[in-house]
Amino acid sequence: MLRGLYTATAGMLSQQRKHDTITNNIANINTPGFKQSRAVSRSFPEMLIGLLEGKPGMEVPNTGRLNTGVLAEEALTINVQGELRETNNPFDFAVVSDIQVPGLVFDGGKTITADGQRIFQPQAFFTVANEAGDERFTRNGKFSVTEQGELVTAEGFRVLGENRQPIVLLDPATQIPITNVTVSKNGQLLDSLNGQALLDAGGNPIRMLISRIDNPMRMIPEGMGLFRLGDGDEGLVQPIAATDRVEVKQGFVETSNVDPTQAMVDLMSASRMYEANQKVIQAYDKSMEKAVNEIGRV
Repeated sequence: MLRGLYTATAGMLSQQRKHDTITNNIANINTPGFKQSRAVSRSFPEMLIGLLEGKPGMEVPNTGRLNTGVLAEEALTINVQGELRETNNPFDFAVVSDIQVPGLVFDGGKTITADGQRIFQPQAFFTVANEAGDERFTRNGKFSVTEQGELVTAEGFRVLGENRQPIVLLDPATQIPITNVTVSKNGQLLDSLNGQALLDAGGNPIRMLISRIDNPMRMIPEGMGLFRLGDGDEGLVQPIAATDRVEVKQGFVETSNVDPTQAMVDLMSASRMYEANQKVIQAYDKSMEKAVNEIGRV
């Protein structure tokens, strides 16, 4: 009897985790560059069930296998392109990424090879530095320029250039932040007034560092639209190549890729499955109450 109680409890915990993941997706429907997550459940390892007779030395016959519940193992990020929304703000940017791999055709950001191997489509991200100066990746391109001329995200993280240094937009003569900026498709920053390339302190053209992540499923979300790579995955990131189908669009932001209709359907499904497991536990509770209070008297 208790085995079923534990199974129903595991089901409730799994559906609660799924419910939390979906509500987080819904809460970020209007967050630029947000990538929805999907909770993945798996069953506990199977147990071999045997018939015990209580006689020493007697062979125990097997009666079958049983798993004792499910586990919400992880939340996987769905890295597919969101729609673009025009803002006409010169410091709003969106990455349009459709990186191809020779011999593969991607559908929904992934493909399955003939031998059953699942391969995910490489994705492109803006590269920023967090408070500690560590590189992080984001698709939220709502940037602005500080009084010091630094190009930063809405949360204040500094946007990195090709030299992996923060982008600083200051007029060398007046030390006033430059606001008349045009960005080309490959991330090159130009002066809107004369069309000349903007230069950094070393006299080099300024270009955004757009990073290509070969397996985006290895990325770890940190909140505020930031992702990082785990230890040992540094080889998965590299600057985009000229042949990569990646484009930076100025005056646009990428909307979240959350489907609100599907999210509401999944939310209702998780709630009903939670209630179903809850009723199973209530049924077990009544059975144990009867066993203690009534059968125990006999």
